[in-house]
Amino acid sequence: MEKNLYEINAEGKILGRLASEVAIILRGKNSPSFQPNIAPKVEVKISNVEKIKLSGNKLNDKEYKRFSGYPGGLKTIKFETMLKNDPNKLFLKVVRGMLPKNKLRKEMLKNIKFA
Repeated sequence: MEKNLYEINAEGKILGRLASEVAIILRGKNSPSFQPNIAPKVEVKISNVEKIKLSGNKLNDKEYKRFSGYPGGLKTIKFETMLKNDPNKLFLKVVRGMLPKNKLRKEMLKNIKFA
């Protein structure tokens, strides 16, 4: 069986709306043969991720946090810095949060390619 190919240009699009669209495609909910226990054979190719937009003042205000588990181990990174350093990794992080939290998520994320 061959993979369905979706090409998306992210230039000028809002991050959350684009990420939810990609998550729906990866999950297979846009096809009539949707099965929640099977990852569909799709490939999503995304270009111009570095030119994505955010509404409001989120570019400066939004932060991502992670905690090491040790006292004083809270690390924060600004959205603007993350977008400048690795926009593809940032987009994967956003889409990852929109997919179901099960064994299929890792398999679905492998179907995202960046141009």
